[in-house]
Amino acid sequence: MEKQFFPGSIVSADITVPDAGALKDFYTQVIGWQTENMPMKDETGDYADFIMKDTAGNWVGGVCHARGGNSDLPPQWIVYVNVADVLQSIEKCQQLGGKVLKESKNEDGITAYALIQDPVGAIIAITRMHT
Repeated sequence: MEKQFFPGSIVSADITVPDAGALKDFYTQVIGWQTENMPMKDETGDYADFIMKDTAGNWVGGVCHARGGNSDLPPQWIVYVNVADVLQSIEKCQQLGGKVLKESKNEDGITAYALIQDPVGAIIAITRMHT
């Protein structure tokens, strides 16, 4: 059965660092996560980020290179939460005193996720996964 993501569900947690390969190895040894390469491409060429999976093979997060569109992400674990509508959540965030730090669009130009900061400074990502 495919995992379902309802609004409010944690989708994953990702971290972006200069040497994703070394950090991936750290977490496979410390936590026991399994990895799968995720092909990526930026202006300098092809590379791979890493999908992290639990011992049953379920996707739990990612370890990513600080390259391309990810070059400006902070080196901290960022939790991604499913929302019903990313643009509506962005608007509500701003109305309530939060900030949009990054908005990422997919190849169709649709906002895929946004990195937001709440009024006290905490950072979280919002995304829309199909249920």
